[in-house]
Amino acid sequence: MVVFGAACGSDDDTPAPANTTANADVLGPVKAASGEPVKIGVISDGATPAFDASSQLDVADATAAYLNERHSGFGGRPIKIVKCETQADPSKAADCANQLVAGDVVAVAVAESGVVDDVWKPLAAANIPTMLYGAGSTDVLADSESSFTLGDPTYAVLQMPISLAKKLGVKKVTSVVIDVPAALHTAQDIAPAAFTKAGLEYQLVTVPPGTADMTPQMQNAIDGKPGLVFVIGNDTFCISAFNGLKAVGYDGTISAISQCITDATRKAVPADVLNGMVVSATVPNGGTDPSTVLYDAVLKTYSHGITGTDAVIGRSMFMTLAGLATAVEGIKGDITPATVNATIQAMPEKELPGSGGQKFRCNGKADPANPAVCVRGGLSTALDDKGQPSRFDVLGSTPIGD
Repeated sequence: MVVFGAACGSDDDTPAPANTTANADVLGPVKAASGEPVKIGVISDGATPAFDASSQLDVADATAAYLNERHSGFGGRPIKIVKCETQADPSKAADCANQLVAGDVVAVAVAESGVVDDVWKPLAAANIPTMLYGAGSTDVLADSESSFTLGDPTYAVLQMPISLAKKLGVKKVTSVVIDVPAALHTAQDIAPAAFTKAGLEYQLVTVPPGTADMTPQMQNAIDGKPGLVFVIGNDTFCISAFNGLKAVGYDGTISAISQCITDATRKAVPADVLNGMVVSATVPNGGTDPSTVLYDAVLKTYSHGITGTDAVIGRSMFMTLAGLATAVEGIKGDITPATVNATIQAMPEKELPGSGGQKFRCNGKADPANPAVCVRGGLSTALDDKGQPSRFDVLGSTPIGD
């Protein structure tokens, strides 16, 4: 890869398949792309001072090789990846986007990034189709022209507890929320109406950060017959909440956002509390669900030995790039940003590759208030007694209509 400017370059050395006969049943039949390559931009934060997500770019190479050999590339033509690393720097992110626009890419795939807004603005201004793994910015989510995001922005804090409560047959959700503005906006201003609309009672218990012993607050919560208890906070906050619930004898289901579960949580919270706890998940890492088996087979066959943590970090890139290609299957005629945008918006509902069975459709109807959203619901996982995922389920998913 030739690196210039904001670490942007054309991938002329996409790896050849390592073993195209391995995992043939999983990968599907050979349906090779042909003709003039189509340039697709790929953006990752890559190597930063705080973390290294460089494996996302390697996964992009493997994904393109898989799509080119097994899924007729991009509208029947080979995908030519043009990579860009932002290094989590806003100015470099904008440079990346501008360079991709100048490089005449027809679409862009963006994995997790801490500078999504800075990447997005130049791409949106140029009306370049942009498939994003996730976004929280109201500007991005409101874009009905060329932005497509593969995460439900309300899932982790609203749709998951609502869907889980219905699945469990309970009539009430008690949210234990860290008392900081970022968390309270949804919990106070949005959640009450959402739970009422879902036919559920809602109780909010706010606790200041740094509260080591939450026994009094948890006692008040269970005195009110809490139903499902849902916890929002960082791991330190959640540890105190979980242990407080145990101290007061709560034996119902506990749910939480994924940020609650860290190695510190696994050490500080008893096994019987962790066992059966339901938390949100972004990707179904580990296990044997079909999407994981496919992802593992793609890496084994088409990458230079990506495994372990690098494979985990790269999965969002696989979902985003393969999702982009899936969304334009059957595109006819010239492949341009305009025809790609139109094809994505007209796609029927399909399964999102690598996602654990989630569906997506990008017609602006998944969340009408946020037309860039292509997914309803998300993944949850039930923990075992060691605090590790034991299975993954899709919650909150309903068909996305016309």
